[in-house]
Amino acid sequence: MSHGQATEPDPAPQGAGRRRELAHFLILAFGVWPVVAIGVVGGYGFLIWMYQLIAGQPGPPGH
Repeated sequence: MSHGQATEPDPAPQGAGRRRELAHFLILAFGVWPVVAIGVVGGYGFLIWMYQLIAGQPGPPGH
């Protein structure tokens, strides 16, 4: 255990580490997040659809 000595983090990752980081970014950017975004938008649309089935369509009341 060192007292009073702070270790500095390594500079930018080199070689294989940088390649792995890039692969993780690409998987997140083009794989996971588009699926999450489609799921959120689809879920919101489904929620509105179900609400309108129960409460009726928005707008002025019919005569």
